[in-house]
Amino acid sequence: MSRAEQPSRRTVLAAAVAAAVTGSAGTALADSTTIAGGAGAAAPARTIDNRAWTTYTDWRSGSAKGARAVAGARPGLVIASPVGTLDYPDPHTGRTSRWEYATWTSPVHRLAVPATEVIPSWNAHTPDGTWLQIELKGTYSDGTDTPWYVMGRWAAGDGDIRRTSVDDQGDGRSSVWTDTFAVDDPASGLRLKSYRLRLTLYRRPGTRLTPTVWRTGAMGSDVPDRFTVPASTPGLAQELAVPRYSQEIHVGQYPEYDNGGEAWCSPTSSQMIIEYWGGRLTEEQLSWVDPDYADPQVCHAARYTYDYQYAGCGNWPFNAAYAATFKGLQGVVTRLGSLTDLETLIAAGIPAITSQSFRKEELTGAGYGTAGHLMTVIGFTAEGDVIANDPASPSNDAVRRVYKRREFENIWLRTKRYNASGKVVSGTGGVCYLYFPARPTPRQRAALAAVGVR
Repeated sequence: MSRAEQPSRRTVLAAAVAAAVTGSAGTALADSTTIAGGAGAAAPARTIDNRAWTTYTDWRSGSAKGARAVAGARPGLVIASPVGTLDYPDPHTGRTSRWEYATWTSPVHRLAVPATEVIPSWNAHTPDGTWLQIELKGTYSDGTDTPWYVMGRWAAGDGDIRRTSVDDQGDGRSSVWTDTFAVDDPASGLRLKSYRLRLTLYRRPGTRLTPTVWRTGAMGSDVPDRFTVPASTPGLAQELAVPRYSQEIHVGQYPEYDNGGEAWCSPTSSQMIIEYWGGRLTEEQLSWVDPDYADPQVCHAARYTYDYQYAGCGNWPFNAAYAATFKGLQGVVTRLGSLTDLETLIAAGIPAITSQSFRKEELTGAGYGTAGHLMTVIGFTAEGDVIANDPASPSNDAVRRVYKRREFENIWLRTKRYNASGKVVSGTGGVCYLYFPARPTPRQRAALAAVGVR
């Protein structure tokens, strides 16, 4: 994301999302928990609901038409026998191609937090000649239903279709803003009380190819409107050894992907954590990158997270899905409630990518203001300040930053702020990406459960 304090496509999305939290009641989930090594103080009551389908039993619980569950070390969903064909006119290539398809629809999930927003995530393998679509249909608190909303058309590669969000979806009561379902007027009291997800798996006709989906789910939330958040008490001093990459050294490279490195905070942050977990790209995978460019894996991440409709690399679920293309990794988009949650994760060895916006004077030492920016939290100092790998740095060596705890916590967790012109604009309300092993250790599993992720 650009460092400039100026409107952006993500700003437009975030403004709409902020409208979806105005006047919300802040319904809470169950009491928070902590694990050994995390902060001792209880975190604020949660305002999110996470549901994921990942196990063989989960996949068997859905309604399949032409798809089937597969068991094994990493259970998933595949095409068994296609139930139809589709001629898909790709709006970003101008080509129309025919595809066979099968579908899977989740059971209805009743939200523990009736939501103003829902953000899906999915993890899948899509070999060449395959792709998938994910849709969401919900029931409002008044008993009426939403239409089926397309939340993404996705492939790991870009040779068959162009991965894309879908604009102009709404029913006069809710809308889809790139990667986020949002109730249009939360002040009315309307909420989404339940939802189903539908996966459609596509392959070229007459082949035995299939996508394999290992994980699908969504995060629903009802975050109270706020310019400031309560301060948390420091409880951890620890730093993880996460690689450091600067987006700024890629300025001007591959401008077809969101104007080059100046806007690559999301894929740069993703690549840092992918490599922390051991994910590596081969020389063959990187052969398309100009050999004169440093850190070609960052260019690769930008290309393969790029959303052709959004015209950017900052689609949150697309980044999580990209991370999960690396062997043994999962990726989800969620919200956290405080820095205590981040301390819980760091104590278990799990870094996080946080999304925030701020004026230059609101984050001491950053040296810039931004309408939307991703960075990687890798630890905490003995004083409780945040150690972040900030890709908006002039070099890889300069990426590691220490930001004041109180400042960082507020710019990340608030939903409203004043920009440089004094206008009220939005904040993300604690959005973050979490990438973690497909088979977490017991300690990692406990930390994830403590922040509402399984």
